[in-house]
Amino acid sequence: MNYYIDAVIFDLDGVITDTAEYHFLAWKALADQLDISIDREFNENLKGVSRLDSLELILKHGNRQNDFSLLEKETLANQKNELYCHYLTNLSPEDILPGIPELIRNIKEEGILIGVASVSKNAGTVLQALGLNLTFDYCVDAAKIKRSKPDPEIFLTACEKLNVDPKKSIGIEDAVVGIDAITASGMFAVGVGNILDKADYKVENTKQLEWTKIKKAYTNLINVNN
Repeated sequence: MNYYIDAVIFDLDGVITDTAEYHFLAWKALADQLDISIDREFNENLKGVSRLDSLELILKHGNRQNDFSLLEKETLANQKNELYCHYLTNLSPEDILPGIPELIRNIKEEGILIGVASVSKNAGTVLQALGLNLTFDYCVDAAKIKRSKPDPEIFLTACEKLNVDPKKSIGIEDAVVGIDAITASGMFAVGVGNILDKADYKVENTKQLEWTKIKKAYTNLINVNN
């Protein structure tokens, strides 16, 4: 038995495109300025985490969490963002991850709504650079989200704005905190990557995000639960 799907909500970075390297380079430049050493392994902890929360993790890593006022932290976070935006000027439609154009097309062919739930305040800029700014039915404004992932607020907001039922919707993420947020929202969680054990359906990379297989996994889980 098949079950109707209301919407599919995508994370942006690591799912639609991969600007993780740009984030890392920007955070590393800022960390170096603060005499804090971070590497790509540490950067994995920042995936799906808001800008200020990421800064807090870096400061804690360098045992400097009490060295700055909130205003100073906001200034530092803005410095990182300026560096990141500079790197984004290199972004183009060629940077859309493999399999994503086909996945989006197959979903839209069935009349299913699609949205973006990214904690990045630059999501609009990134989507425009990729040529996808008119593709999605709704993109959550991260500036209006009070609680970062793993809180489900951003996914619930996407569902609310699309006027869909979270329990009849699918979320796609590549970060642990993102999968936690999807699960907490009541949505079906699709994970991209090797460490997302909590996902309802997992693939190793975006090439494997085939719509027919995702639908089958969703239907199978619904059948088991019912």
